[in-house]
Amino acid sequence: MSRALRLSRQLRQIEAAITDLSAPLRDTLASLTVKELANAARAEFPHLYGSTPDKVYQTWGEGAEVGLERARSDNAQVRVRGIALWIAVVYHETENADHAALTSVHKQVLRLLRVIKESAGAKPEVYAQWAADGRGEAA
Repeated sequence: MSRALRLSRQLRQIEAAITDLSAPLRDTLASLTVKELANAARAEFPHLYGSTPDKVYQTWGEGAEVGLERARSDNAQVRVRGIALWIAVVYHETENADHAALTSVHKQVLRLLRVIKESAGAKPEVYAQWAADGRGEAA
């Protein structure tokens, strides 16, 4: 339960960070998010993506915290990469959650993915990435 509350608070911060991005940075965010989701999906433990290897036996890793810290950066590129990392990690962490609060967080992340996809505009290369990865279809 406390993890769901923490992720909900972090989600609000991530949403605010996305709102503050310029249109070109949102396009970059859309591309990076697709790549991070794909990289995490290929990892042995997708929910631990971005964590140190010693976290293998934990329920969640430190990827969300690392992503959030980067999302607070003054450097725009670091901020965009942090947002993409946070989304990828939390997506996989909450994907098959049994707890209702974590399922709610997952739905909010899906909604956020849809917003990112739509804010990327009608850029064919971004839509092609979303379709090829298969993650954007759910969003």
